[in-house]
Amino acid sequence: MNLSPRWVAALSNAGFDVLHWSSVGTPTASDIEITAFARLNDYVPLTHDLDFGAILAATGGQRPSVVQIRADNLRPEVLAGPVVLALRQMTTELAAGALITVNPGRTRLRLLPLPSRD
Repeated sequence: MNLSPRWVAALSNAGFDVLHWSSVGTPTASDIEITAFARLNDYVPLTHDLDFGAILAATGGQRPSVVQIRADNLRPEVLAGPVVLALRQMTTELAAGALITVNPGRTRLRLLPLPSRD
């Protein structure tokens, strides 16, 4: 819910099967609910919210993979290129379980499960 529905068109045009949470769930859904939906339906959430990574770390989760954008300008017109490139380059890792962080000038990959921060 924290990214524009315009991301659906940007990623669909690049050949990805995508949906926006607003088309399947309520705007007040918790991040845990969204994570569970993604895991059960084999989706990879694209988010600006750091909570998804925290949930994966706290639970030792191996699924779902998550792609998080870390930038001030979240418009797909600006960031679709780096996001699409990361999705294409890291397909194997996403299928196995990964947290990918896309910054405008850098992409970071962490394989799941993440270590917990006890």
